[in-house]
Amino acid sequence: MKGVERYAGFTPIDLVDRTWPAQRIRTAPRWLSTDLRDGNQSLANPMTPERKLMMFELLVDMGFKEIEVGFPVASRSDHDFVRMLIEQDRIPDDVRITVLTQAREELIKETLDCLDGAPRAMIHIYNATCPLFRDVVFGIDRDSCKKMAVAATQVMMDHAQRRLPGTDLSYQYSPELFNETEPDFSLEVCEAVMDAWQTGPGRGIILNFPTTVERSLPNVFADQIEWLDRNLTRREHVCLSVHPHNDRGTGVASAELALLAGAERVEGCLFGNGERAGNVCLVTLGMNMYSHGIDPGLDFTDISTIRRTVELCNQLPVHPRHPYGGDLVYTAFSGSHQDAIKKGFDEMERQAARLEVPSAQLPWRVPYLPVDPKDVGRTYEAIVRVNSQSGKGGVAYVMSAWHGLNLPRGLQADLAAKVQAHADAMGGEVSPSLMGTLFAQEYLHHGDLAETSAWQAPITASLHVDGDFDHTGPQADTFRTLGALLGPWGIQVRVVHRTGRSLDHEELAPGRRLLGGAKRAETVIYAECALGDEVAWGVGIDADIATAAFLAVRAAGVRLVRESDTSRAAVGAAAGH
Repeated sequence: MKGVERYAGFTPIDLVDRTWPAQRIRTAPRWLSTDLRDGNQSLANPMTPERKLMMFELLVDMGFKEIEVGFPVASRSDHDFVRMLIEQDRIPDDVRITVLTQAREELIKETLDCLDGAPRAMIHIYNATCPLFRDVVFGIDRDSCKKMAVAATQVMMDHAQRRLPGTDLSYQYSPELFNETEPDFSLEVCEAVMDAWQTGPGRGIILNFPTTVERSLPNVFADQIEWLDRNLTRREHVCLSVHPHNDRGTGVASAELALLAGAERVEGCLFGNGERAGNVCLVTLGMNMYSHGIDPGLDFTDISTIRRTVELCNQLPVHPRHPYGGDLVYTAFSGSHQDAIKKGFDEMERQAARLEVPSAQLPWRVPYLPVDPKDVGRTYEAIVRVNSQSGKGGVAYVMSAWHGLNLPRGLQADLAAKVQAHADAMGGEVSPSLMGTLFAQEYLHHGDLAETSAWQAPITASLHVDGDFDHTGPQADTFRTLGALLGPWGIQVRVVHRTGRSLDHEELAPGRRLLGGAKRAETVIYAECALGDEVAWGVGIDADIATAAFLAVRAAGVRLVRESDTSRAAVGAAAGH
């Protein structure tokens, strides 16, 4: 690619004895949401006060205990929002708000004034420490850069003591562009800041290390964090925090590896909103932990509402394939995926029946679905959606989940071919409702059984029972009697299988319906009728098992004869031509 020579690789830190690759994430970190500050600053149309309050309340409801609510000196709207939260007593007792400011005396004083009356707050001061900013932006050397951070800390302490005597005030310092700063200088600045803050027992500090512009592989960031974790003094009084950005698309990986390396706190935004390519996505990061059996300490049980609220507040759509929260993230169109998902659900149901426990209590093991969609408030309706790429697994899932019909494999393939032909001809998806209509038109057609009597060769009918069936009881006698009754029409009943259980409206989700006007606890019979090499299917639904079987055989027999007549006519016409 042209121009590649203009870009240099990133020099890794010399940490040959790194230990983080052997670690495991066992507990959730402390979380800080920056949606109302970093996220809001990245919006083309920053949030209105109403949208800010909506976002704040969502974050509180989700369980965030630290929320960066604004950059008060950056805009009047940020200042007024912080004042509104304080003056209207909207900050819960277990939540600490955070405000950000640059390491400049007049800005620090204005920021602290904005916190007047806050019961609990944190001031977050930053200054850029990397060579590019020292040389190009500020024109200062390392010593001047360090003095800037120390002076800012001292100004904050002096002013806070005079103006905020009733506020439980915490302190956070960030060496901005940490990932591009020499490790020894980052350590030097942080140690000087801790000296000024008098870090020690009862006087902790948050040191936050941002990948302000993500430039290196996430393992390099992990090495940087482990190096700091080893070398910071007063480590027991330091909360080591990270603020990964996503310029390389690895913000989540950077956060996860940093946690392995010793980080205890993560800053980010819901669905990764933030400058340029965004911040680390706290939804993805938290749900990754959840999928490994770790309680994230945040409530994602209604992820669709979270997504809709974030979209409304940010005026930005969440991508349909965004991990865990996107509209299509639990949806399979591929036939092989659909087949595996259906088999996974079927096996879960079998295990639940064997153990006599609800399937929701079993360990989650379904192909292609890392978590149970119901655990995050999603339903199963959209897991499988059918189009021209789908196969019998998807068709079978929709017919079972939406219409309560457990189709035999042969009928699955037969219906799938017809559904695919419809999708190819019409384009787009075949909705569950339309699939039900196609199924009814194709297999519930009840013609005149006498149409089969003119056929010389016998038709064999294999019956599949979708419902309770006892091979040894009175129901078996019913099928034997049925076979005798169908004999005069040239139909021989050969085999009976069981495919599922009785239909039950109460087990279907709202909006689903049973086909053919079926009522609770009715039986479905699928008839597979064969005449030589030709096969046709029919379906019967009725409370009486014999009636259901008769209807199914009649539908299949009539279809078989008609299709055979059509086939013979076509062959004859071709021979005559």
